[in-house]
Amino acid sequence: MAASIPSYMGLSGRPLSLAVSTVATTGFLLFGYDQGVMSGIIGSKHFANVFEEVRDNSTMQGFVTAIYEIGCLIGAMFILGVGDLLGRRKAMILGGFIMIIGTIIQVTSFPGHSPLAQFIVGRTITGVGNGINTSTIPTYQAECSRTSNRGLLICIEGGIIAFGTVIAYWIDYGASYGPEDLTWRFPIAFQIIFGLVLCISMVFLPESPRWLLTHERYEDAEQVISALRGYELGSVETHTERDIILDSIRASGFTGQKSTPVKALLTGGKTQHLRRMLLGSSSQLMQQVGGCNAVIYYFPILFQTSITPGQDNLALLMGGVNMIVYAIFATTSWFIIERAGRRKLFLFGTIGQCLSMVITFTCLIPGTQTAAKGAAVGLFTYIASFGATWLPLPWLYPAEINPIKTRAKANAVSTCTNWLFNFLIVMVTPIMITNIGWGTYLFFAVVNACFLPIIWFFYPETARRSLEEIDIIFAKGFVENMSYVRAAKELPLLTPVEVEQEALKYGLIDTAARGAAHAHGHGPAGVVEEKALSEKSEIEVGSHEELEN
Repeated sequence: MAASIPSYMGLSGRPLSLAVSTVATTGFLLFGYDQGVMSGIIGSKHFANVFEEVRDNSTMQGFVTAIYEIGCLIGAMFILGVGDLLGRRKAMILGGFIMIIGTIIQVTSFPGHSPLAQFIVGRTITGVGNGINTSTIPTYQAECSRTSNRGLLICIEGGIIAFGTVIAYWIDYGASYGPEDLTWRFPIAFQIIFGLVLCISMVFLPESPRWLLTHERYEDAEQVISALRGYELGSVETHTERDIILDSIRASGFTGQKSTPVKALLTGGKTQHLRRMLLGSSSQLMQQVGGCNAVIYYFPILFQTSITPGQDNLALLMGGVNMIVYAIFATTSWFIIERAGRRKLFLFGTIGQCLSMVITFTCLIPGTQTAAKGAAVGLFTYIASFGATWLPLPWLYPAEINPIKTRAKANAVSTCTNWLFNFLIVMVTPIMITNIGWGTYLFFAVVNACFLPIIWFFYPETARRSLEEIDIIFAKGFVENMSYVRAAKELPLLTPVEVEQEALKYGLIDTAARGAAHAHGHGPAGVVEEKALSEKSEIEVGSHEELEN
């Protein structure tokens, strides 16, 4: 009987991959929506009628907005602790469910029943769910994607944050014309739709094949690989992909452990776990301290105070236009990410952001309304540069730069970094704008200029590389004692067979997994031999790395 192609939700091959990407994208649409929804609500008089403490109190407004980031940080730390045990699929279902619960708590806040306390609790819980999702979804997408479109798909996820923010801005604007309760309850409640799509869809979609293989669920992993790629179950192509992933697991050490220990993040040697975690985390840190939230959250406030004083409706309208510009430019990375590569986009985006901040602060120095319009141009060009580059890239880079065994934990550390500095910037920006005015934008211009040498000297290119090829880049740099940026430039694009050969050459593995599979036949017998080999490799690679450190 001919072998069949497995399916999930009745889908296999390209349609199944598209379904995975659509649901992953929905998770980031929810992220963008929840980030943007408060900006049009927090200053409204109808919101202040229920939550008196926020009326004309910028510190409390900042706290209610920023407490969400603390929830996100808690969610990311939860994945850091148990993400490897929970799996990508269950984590995403849990994250979506928690966000729905948090939303319900927020919209059921009523005067006379400690409404602000309830709202803060609900917003924090919603943040926990989002922290779980943002730590998991890029990893899940990276581990289910083909090399040829991994960058595109994760860039779409990152870019779709902007679309979520646009939807939130315009729903806020439309609801502001409705009844008093509708102005803030409906925009917050609307995100439940995205949460339901995420939770229900993930019940029927597959687990990451790489996660299944790290947990030695070989038959399940082969079924998922066959379904995602459209291969017949038991085909040579399925086993080739499985074997390459197994080699990567063995190379990273800690084979056979259900959860990678945190100490694995701190190792060096050929696998360079620590360096790779720091590269991913630094991209998230730079995204936040580059000033993006100073523009996104406080664009309407800048208009209200400096450009269109007394015209609150026009300020909100311009904020919505700014978000449309944001979303349009967020799509540009989708078309150039694999052609231009990660390094060039990081560098060009940083230059664009730096020059935009220079325009903004120089136009704010005179203190006139006419000059302030020039500052608005600077903010528009900033959001265009950010949307095209720094918005999606820090979600892509950590998901692909880290090796398979530390990917979940290292990605969670990156996401923790994002939320920690997101909270810091959201809290301090209104204070900076109040106290030093245009100096705020001078500060962000200098910070962006400092990113350039870090990216130039330390960020290797990963475009068009398989996740397993990226392991070879770091092994080559370590063994040949060269910069990892140079190693990435010198290493040609590799076929699956060449990846295995290079892994043997640089001592990442001792024996090719494919040899075991061919010697013992496809299926459980071959896998048992691979497991024995991997345990041997783990001992040798682990002890070797300790000596090298």
